[in-house]
Amino acid sequence: MEHLRTHSSYILSIVALVLALFVSVAGILLGVVSLVQSLKQKNAISRKAKIISIVAIVLGIVFVVLSIILTYKGLDLTSLTA
Repeated sequence: MEHLRTHSSYILSIVALVLALFVSVAGILLGVVSLVQSLKQKNAISRKAKIISIVAIVLGIVFVVLSIILTYKGLDLTSLTA
């Protein structure tokens, strides 16, 4: 059980990264939770979790901004075809 406790921030950060790609807001929220947990822990795994959490938060924010821009401006797929 202790093994799971020490790796919880790492597991959460990986889940946050996957969610950031598909459900951006959930990825951001889970990334923040994982970042807070990894800052409380002081081991090698928590440093990796901190980096992955930050990447998940940034990717989630980028995808949210892109979706807002594409929704506002509209996506014209006809210009992509020859």
